[in-house]
Amino acid sequence: MSKPTQTIEDVVIKFAGDSGDGMQLTGSQFANNTALIGADLSTFPDFPAEIRAPQGTLPGVSGYQLHFSSNRIYTPGDTCDVLVAMNAAALKVNLKALRTGGMIIADTSGFDAKNLRLANYSDGDNPLENGSLQGFELHKIDISKLSREALKDIQMGTKEKDRAKNMFVLGFLYWLYNRDMASTLQFLKEKFGKRPEILEANLHSMQAGYNYGDTVEAFSTRYIVNKAKLAPGRYRSITGNTALAYGLIAAAQKSNLPLFVGTYPITPASDILHELARHKNFNVRTFQAEDEIAGIAATIGAAYGGSLGVTTTSGPGMALKTEAMGLAMMLEIPLVIVDVQRGGPSTGLPTKTEQSDLLQAYYGRNGECPMPVVAAATPCDCFDAAFEAVRIALLHMTPVILLSDGYIANGAEPWRFPASTDLPAIDVHFKKEISESETSFQPYQRDERGVRPWAVPGTKGLEHRIGGLEKEDITGNVSYDPDNHQKMVKIRAEKVALVADDIPLQKLDSGPDQGELLVIGWGSTFGAIKSAVQTLQSAGHSVSHVHLRHLRPFPKNLGSIIRKFKKVIVPELNNGQLVKILRDEFLIDALPYNKIKGVPFNKGELVDAFQKLMEAKA
Repeated sequence: MSKPTQTIEDVVIKFAGDSGDGMQLTGSQFANNTALIGADLSTFPDFPAEIRAPQGTLPGVSGYQLHFSSNRIYTPGDTCDVLVAMNAAALKVNLKALRTGGMIIADTSGFDAKNLRLANYSDGDNPLENGSLQGFELHKIDISKLSREALKDIQMGTKEKDRAKNMFVLGFLYWLYNRDMASTLQFLKEKFGKRPEILEANLHSMQAGYNYGDTVEAFSTRYIVNKAKLAPGRYRSITGNTALAYGLIAAAQKSNLPLFVGTYPITPASDILHELARHKNFNVRTFQAEDEIAGIAATIGAAYGGSLGVTTTSGPGMALKTEAMGLAMMLEIPLVIVDVQRGGPSTGLPTKTEQSDLLQAYYGRNGECPMPVVAAATPCDCFDAAFEAVRIALLHMTPVILLSDGYIANGAEPWRFPASTDLPAIDVHFKKEISESETSFQPYQRDERGVRPWAVPGTKGLEHRIGGLEKEDITGNVSYDPDNHQKMVKIRAEKVALVADDIPLQKLDSGPDQGELLVIGWGSTFGAIKSAVQTLQSAGHSVSHVHLRHLRPFPKNLGSIIRKFKKVIVPELNNGQLVKILRDEFLIDALPYNKIKGVPFNKGELVDAFQKLMEAKA
């Protein structure tokens, strides 16, 4: 007899365990399955910096938070409804994020004396037995034992069998939320098709988890989350890094240029390189260099030779690339530098998120070296932001910095992917010959936008000097003349400023066009700000939200928008960077709200901060 089902609107699940327990794979498979049923979703993978952190310890906990809903959502959720804890450390680290009355699914084999000691519990103090979890719906399941039992006829060692226990968890949750397992069955067959014993172990363990839910009396109800009301189209679940890679490919196709990516692997940007390497059929060339400097230097060479040049990195790598970035600026060639930000400084927090590279993007090069800066706001938006960064670089002959961060790089959401016909062409024109009005090639002769011609080396009659030394206006010859240097500095800065004529005017994301409070955000703070602002608007507050994609130059109407509000607040995952730039640019008393903990904002903390600001006297 089948168990009854209950329809609910949304759920937040946190999968947590050791970094070797497969929580990232489990979470991503559940996310992909969720996208296929048409629910809206938002994810937050959270994992240690070490390749294999100390097993059973608090720093070694790996987590994957997933929020799915029949309504439109923008964050992975402030609190969890369900916590899957594969060991004592996972419970201890994540219990504070579980709502009162929430469900705990605990693998009892991860709460033995050794695991309790590694998680810094006192001797004899087991949270599953001491009554400390009253107020939660606790389900103690010996997942490891049940998974091993399901695999008893498979010829594998116990250690190898235990690697499949995450599939038991996945199968059980597929049962609990009334899901079809077909998507994961297909994934496992593709991944382990050449390793039949591993494939069989994973399939058996997942089916055992599903059957467990069907037979055990402790779970009397299954749950259904219906499809969300999303715009019509074809959807898939996508991470920010994958979307960014696709945006680069799309822009290369629309500009009819080969895509060259010269880079050095660095967390959390490496997946962009991995994804692009899979798409050589789109005329993509990937070069994994020996270091960050070699990566960008090779890319500059490719761009000089007529390719779309892209280099990817994170904050520490962009610091190493700065001299070469200045060279690209001096040469005035198109180049895209992707910075997937992480906690810093130095090596910092490699797997944690931060927005602390904005000032580096603005000012972090020797000399006067301005570059356009574009920022992505969500995993899906990484596609559009990458396309836009390429468009600006190619049409304005300039290096462009594209900012993402670890939160949206690894997070996932449903993406309605566009048809090629929906994307605009990017018209690139190489100079082919000397015009009738020229007696010789003038490489720094500019059009009305300050843009110089792109001359591919080897084109007859278009030979010209290159290098990092200052260029003479028009001719491009080396010049040490002080007046020429000042003139060229001003010209290069003006060219970047004129990009503002080629970007959209800023629009309010929500709220009235004037009023009490304007919240200005950029990058991955979008979802939390939008959710918080919507909550306050529903309560009758006069609060509006502006989210910036173009950070340098700003949209031309941004100043006029800002001046219509009594108070301005700028939430950032740094110590106050955009707020400094806004104060300098617009001479306004913008207030910061900062968080530097390696994790994103949640909606609740922003609601509290905005309310306090509106209630405060001027």
